[in-house]
Amino acid sequence: MISVPRWLLLVLAAMFSGYHVVLGIYSLDVPASPWPAVVALVLYTIATVLSLWPVRRARMPDWLAALNLAVSIVLPLLVTSQLVPGRDNGYATWYVAAVGTLMTITAARRQLVAAWLGVIALAVQTVMWSGPLALGALGVIGSIVWVGIAHMLSAALAGAARATRRYAQAEREAAAWQAAQDAHLFEGRMRLGQTQRIAAPMLRRIADGEHELTYAERRECRTLEAAIRDEIRGRMLLTDAVRQAVKRARDRGATVTLLDEGGIDDLDEAARDRVLSQLADALDTTRADRVIARTAGEGSPVAVTVVGLRGGGDDEVAESEDAEVELWMEIPRAG
Repeated sequence: MISVPRWLLLVLAAMFSGYHVVLGIYSLDVPASPWPAVVALVLYTIATVLSLWPVRRARMPDWLAALNLAVSIVLPLLVTSQLVPGRDNGYATWYVAAVGTLMTITAARRQLVAAWLGVIALAVQTVMWSGPLALGALGVIGSIVWVGIAHMLSAALAGAARATRRYAQAEREAAAWQAAQDAHLFEGRMRLGQTQRIAAPMLRRIADGEHELTYAERRECRTLEAAIRDEIRGRMLLTDAVRQAVKRARDRGATVTLLDEGGIDDLDEAARDRVLSQLADALDTTRADRVIARTAGEGSPVAVTVVGLRGGGDDEVAESEDAEVELWMEIPRAG
């Protein structure tokens, strides 16, 4: 990509605009009175300096666009008031190119309505002053063409900027999607590795055709299956302390269910350790037959709710009418 420094464009525009000022000064002896032309030169110089003054904002302010439009209307009236229509006035008609340059700068700075109104006003004044043929002779058509080119370039650049923003947004979305896929893949591999580490020894014993599982080994299989289920359904509720507390509860015959529904995902590490430490203590102290630990909803002051039931059947999750609540604990999010 080839880029042009902005300061170089400003210098070129200033030199081109200054050329019209030089022509105007050089031709001050042509008008009947030079003073209207001097006023026109001063107005044009002020408008040009303000329009080319380096600022961060690319779009020209509305007040400056209105000033440029007013200057483009006043310039022809001032200069032609001292010129003879239809005669070869030479460089005294510098105002035509000056208005075209000023309106081209205005169009380049995204004030297209003001730019077109300026050259239209120039064309109307020229026709009224010297007839339709003067549009070509004085260069009004060229000024209109330059504004048209600036309009097309501005529209093309605006379209390119919009396309760039769309592509950047699409790139960010694609990166986010790829990151999510990588995270899912990483988590899947991690879960698979955990499952293999937990279940591989028992699976080898099960696969051994010459070995018949004892009652203790069958019970261990159920415990391992529950531990694997915990890793899937209660991933954010698990720490080493919680895993050990859950194992001790299951070893004494309790049914433990961990349900993580995303309620503590936003907790920092210290707050999460505090909450899960209280959960591990609750699992160690309760003597309930069934223990259900569930994260609270988002925005709740409670982080984790722990319910312990005694009696009422063997279902792990569904509450029974005959069950007695042995433990009800709400662990707060705040310390």
